[in-house]
Amino acid sequence: MLGQPNGDRRSRRREDTRGEILDAAWAVARESGWSGLTQRRVAERVGMRAPSLYGHFDSKMSIVDAMFGQAWAEFDVTATDLEAELPTDDPRAGLLLVATTWLDAMAADPERHALMNQRPVPGFTPSEESYACAVRSLERLHRLLDRYEITDPDASDLWTALLAGLAGQQNANDPGGERWRRLVPRAVDMFLSEVGTHTARR
Repeated sequence: MLGQPNGDRRSRRREDTRGEILDAAWAVARESGWSGLTQRRVAERVGMRAPSLYGHFDSKMSIVDAMFGQAWAEFDVTATDLEAELPTDDPRAGLLLVATTWLDAMAADPERHALMNQRPVPGFTPSEESYACAVRSLERLHRLLDRYEITDPDASDLWTALLAGLAGQQNANDPGGERWRRLVPRAVDMFLSEVGTHTARR
């Protein structure tokens, strides 16, 4: 039996190594905060000398960019699966499901939430490739609003601000807690009341 071509094996090893580096970077960010994330700390955690790390990521910002893209890509998979399960004729139930799924992810991982939504690393701007999954998430939100005939032009901004506020409040005051769960139904009702009143506002 023939094995994988050498090029394929090298490519797979490189991807595995990049994955280990990103895992280490997330661990450093969770232990030391975003200000404590350095290439040296990441290299030490993964058991690699700094020059070897540079062969995979040439700067701290390139690591952060890969983390940003990874975080949104992983959530994109979850959101894609969820989209097929949403009810077609019950906006409240659908929005509750979307909100709960988002907050489950963001409240459980404050560092991930911060990177995806708050730009905690000064000077970081995501690359076009890494930002693509975030764009897909926004496009999915617009499809959701269209599905429920929510046409208020401010609806997407109100929705994202609402969820960001709940996640930020939870992570700031009770990291890992679930106080947000009892607030979500009221938040969804407030949102629907507002956008229902201002449907198709110009």
